[in-house]
Amino acid sequence: MSSPAKAPERFLGRVEYYRKYRPGYPEGLVEWLRELSALKPSHRVGDIGSGTGLLAELFLRHGYPVVGVEPNPEMRQTAEVHLERYPRFRSIDGRAEATTLANRSVDLIVAGQSFHWFRIDRAREEFRRISNPTAFTVLVWNQRRTQSTGFLRAYEELLLRHGTDYARVRHQNIGQDQLQAFYGSQAFHRTILANSQVFDREGLVGRTLSCSFVPLPGHPGHLSLMRALDRIFEEWQVEGRVPFEYDTLVYAGRLQPPQP
Repeated sequence: MSSPAKAPERFLGRVEYYRKYRPGYPEGLVEWLRELSALKPSHRVGDIGSGTGLLAELFLRHGYPVVGVEPNPEMRQTAEVHLERYPRFRSIDGRAEATTLANRSVDLIVAGQSFHWFRIDRAREEFRRISNPTAFTVLVWNQRRTQSTGFLRAYEELLLRHGTDYARVRHQNIGQDQLQAFYGSQAFHRTILANSQVFDREGLVGRTLSCSFVPLPGHPGHLSLMRALDRIFEEWQVEGRVPFEYDTLVYAGRLQPPQP
């Protein structure tokens, strides 16, 4: 896995692709958190590794104040522009291990598509510092299905063949050991929500170039990647479209001991 210190650098030159072509998060996430009593009307949300604001926007739409903590300046500035219509959004330069937030300043911590870049022990310590004693920490990933359709099987093969270090950095490498190290002795809840996107050729290219492990223009492997992408698009498109299907994986638990 790439060093967390270098993670922001991996998305240089990809931010516009990321904002336009990465999936948002399903509305059912808010409902599930409310059912757990992890999210209440008065809660302040801290989005750690907030990127271009895709997860923050879900909570902002529901009226929650959100502070986004993001180390990549291009991503952070993109979120600030995209979310400027939400007066309850605040954006700061920080990282999971050093958010710069005040002690006990948030009531819910969320991390969308970012936990696999964190230093688990240091992030856990920081999250305990910035959250109130009953706060939940929620980890979320949109995990692309790789075997459910012929197109998705072909796309997975493409990434394994043409990605620079796909097998090493993909977030599917996060498993029970990492989650247990993060949540410690506290029990955590999990759920899976359905999510999807549909792309034309331009969208498929943009979605692919949003990935940190894919060669950008100018890289020796870029042209061969684009040729392979064209081939699978032509083979699997229906009326000029191909579908992406996701399982939105959600883990939620407290990092603090139960209150007496």
